[in-house]
Amino acid sequence: MFPTEPTAVNKGFAALLKNRGFMLLWIGQLISQLADKVLLVLLIALLEGYQNTSGTENSMYSTLMLAFTLPAILFGSAGGIFVDRFPLKPVMVGSDLVRGILTVMIPLFPKEFVILLIFTFVISTLTQFFAPAEQAAIPLLVRRENLMAANALFSSTMMTALIVGFAVGEPILSWVKDWGGNFGQELVVGGLYISSAAIMQPIIFKERKHLGENASLPHPWVDFKEGLRYLKKNRLVWNAMLQIVTLYCVFAALTVLAIQLAEEFGLKNKQFGFFLAAAGIGMVLGAGILGHWGDRCHHKPLPLFGFLMMALVLGLFTFTHNLLLGLGLCAVLGVGAAFIGVPMHTLIQQQTPASMHGKVFGFQNHAVNIALSGPLAITGFLTDAFGLRTVLVCMSIIVAIVGILGWKNTRRVFQDSI
Repeated sequence: MFPTEPTAVNKGFAALLKNRGFMLLWIGQLISQLADKVLLVLLIALLEGYQNTSGTENSMYSTLMLAFTLPAILFGSAGGIFVDRFPLKPVMVGSDLVRGILTVMIPLFPKEFVILLIFTFVISTLTQFFAPAEQAAIPLLVRRENLMAANALFSSTMMTALIVGFAVGEPILSWVKDWGGNFGQELVVGGLYISSAAIMQPIIFKERKHLGENASLPHPWVDFKEGLRYLKKNRLVWNAMLQIVTLYCVFAALTVLAIQLAEEFGLKNKQFGFFLAAAGIGMVLGAGILGHWGDRCHHKPLPLFGFLMMALVLGLFTFTHNLLLGLGLCAVLGVGAAFIGVPMHTLIQQQTPASMHGKVFGFQNHAVNIALSGPLAITGFLTDAFGLRTVLVCMSIIVAIVGILGWKNTRRVFQDSI
């Protein structure tokens, strides 16, 4: 049995379209995440104008990516703790506004690589406060029976922002640079952040009961331990989080494997994005299915279906070299990923009290970002040592085992709680 608890009525996306607060949050989230993706494209493009020693270009790219990703590892949990102590709207609107202003300010400073790294690090750090606040805001704006549809919509738009941001970011920035001069590119990205802040400003949240007079006096270590104790106590949430982390690990490994897969299917290695885009389209499709009919599938083991679909696709990749079939398999993999991510996010939101939302979502983001580093670091070496086919088959087996164990654990914990 799937453990989320539906009510008698679930109107899916139709109910969400009538929810003004949620729609403002959704549009703001879409624009903010689009800005995140275009910002990364901008930062990489800006490196061309910075002085560097011959032969150090790749090192500069790596250092820039480290500055962009390190805050997620360092401050993922801290952001969630902060979110539980302060009102959500100032956190989201403020982080967007400051990120927009900082982005616009980049051209005002000398073109020194260290300065660009500082801007990158600070902007990325602010993102670690926006992310858990955004996730904690959904249950405050959406009725319990519509959480599945809400998470499906957020998941699909998140992937849409990823695809669109990386696909059109470079052409748009190049066009703006030709017409807008030295400040054009930064104004576009900064404007996206500021627009997101303006759109979310009218949202009215229900006041969370745990915010009191001492809310402005955070105790990070105490709050962090409280979050861990809650996760250890609530095995349903813990198990859901483990399945989400596993899902992201698979996608991290596939990001590396997609480069060699592109060559296997007759593409150039730099065209690996076709496979990721196909998986993204599949996630959008899967999220749409859950958004419309998720209430009819609450008794089905959706995450188990998702893991088995992903395992099947990984195994089939080793037996085909047809490009269209390969892209179709990626789309199926994306549908399976949606069947895991959307229900598990919904479960966490339903089972977690409002006073713990920030801590739990912050810890989840922290765990995901740390877990991603493993597959990214070792997948390439394993492929070189054992071959692409062996790695894919092993991943297929591991994913299937994780799916079955996760389903059994979730079912056992849910039955024990009845």
